[in-house]
Amino acid sequence: MADLTVQVISLLGIVPALTAAAAGGDAFLNSGREYFDVKNGGGASINVTVNSVAACNQGSDHDVVVAVAAGAEKLIGPFPKARFNDAAEKAQVTYSGVTTVTVAAVRLP
Repeated sequence: MADLTVQVISLLGIVPALTAAAAGGDAFLNSGREYFDVKNGGGASINVTVNSVAACNQGSDHDVVVAVAAGAEKLIGPFPKARFNDAAEKAQVTYSGVTTVTVAAVRLP
């Protein structure tokens, strides 16, 4: 699992630096103000799974699975700390495919 550096959004805006999605998944420090940017450059839809480590407000511990269509880009989040942070205060993300998939973790200031 690769650790991503969180990029902070500024008043003047940013162009997130996207990096190749890791085959074993990615992780990022999560303060609860992060969003995850996924760009699928491939020819088929992929699923992005954000690991839940605790129950949601409905009482179930279930991961969040988001479909990202071929050629599409999605922002996912934010991620409540109590539900998504592991012991190292990181959120963990995996992918059903990584070919031509790029990602970035961005934080609101």
